[in-house]
Amino acid sequence: MAGVTAAPRIADRPATPDPGLAAGDPSARSPGSSAAAPDPSVEPPAPSAVGPRPWHAVGHRENFPVGSWLLPAGKRPAVVAIYRFARHADDIADEGTAPAAARAAALDRLDQALERARRGETTGVPVVDALPAPMERHRMHWRHLHDLLSAFRQDVTVDRYADAAAVQDYCERSANPVGRLVLELFDAATRANVAAADRICSALQKINFCQDVAIDWAHGRIYMPLDTLAAHGIGAVDFERVLGAPSCGPALRAAIADEAARARRQLLAGRPLFDAVPLRLSLELRAIVAGGLRILDRMAAVDHDVAARRPHLGWRDSPGLARRLLFVR
Repeated sequence: MAGVTAAPRIADRPATPDPGLAAGDPSARSPGSSAAAPDPSVEPPAPSAVGPRPWHAVGHRENFPVGSWLLPAGKRPAVVAIYRFARHADDIADEGTAPAAARAAALDRLDQALERARRGETTGVPVVDALPAPMERHRMHWRHLHDLLSAFRQDVTVDRYADAAAVQDYCERSANPVGRLVLELFDAATRANVAAADRICSALQKINFCQDVAIDWAHGRIYMPLDTLAAHGIGAVDFERVLGAPSCGPALRAAIADEAARARRQLLAGRPLFDAVPLRLSLELRAIVAGGLRILDRMAAVDHDVAARRPHLGWRDSPGLARRLLFVR
């Protein structure tokens, strides 16, 4: 499932900004949400139909915060508008019982609505019509939103990934675009910053994959690279057996540990971004990376048996997150 991250597919997903600087979610994904699954063929009600909501009430629970108070107030609406669009598109790909063809068609219609909004037309899709003002005000590029939709379409048709390169290709469209949008929001999208943000976003998405092995399998998907599984003697056809509710078998735990280590290295490789962006964004990034590291630590603490006990962040993690925030180097 695409990480809106943030991702770092960022309580079960406690409200804590998007995994895209996430996705993961968010980067990007929240299959464990308690929200009712939408019908992909029906647009959600306009905000006025459900009453006013505060800027942080985004309707799903994520690993990482969505537009937290660390961000300047003037930029939070743009972050939330992007999140709501990505969340809506991700739900079309993942939630409910519509057949794959209906999901793909709904995503195609959403892509067309996005293009009409870019041209200044009103589309009648609330999450799309909320985008032109912040996109134009902050000079963000629409192609990143189209890239997200490309990843969500892939979720409809692809349920296995041969190797780490295939997973990374998916992350480059499911998580990295949100990070790039946030850099553009802060007028900080230099080549070096984009490369560092991409590392953070992709890593958060992969942490989400490790964290949600059982949940993704319930959707019929395996985001663990098949070659990593094979290295531990696991074939795709064996996945039900090695997942083995209510816990992961030892081979699968070892495979998850390998992918978690890969994600940790990639996440830490993005740290140069902390010192290259404005202070408020730097603090937000530090909080997000601290959260990702904390999730990795929690996975390790249960020997990567994420089926028996899915790691998540809660208020008890606050002291550990504070230490990580200060000493994430």
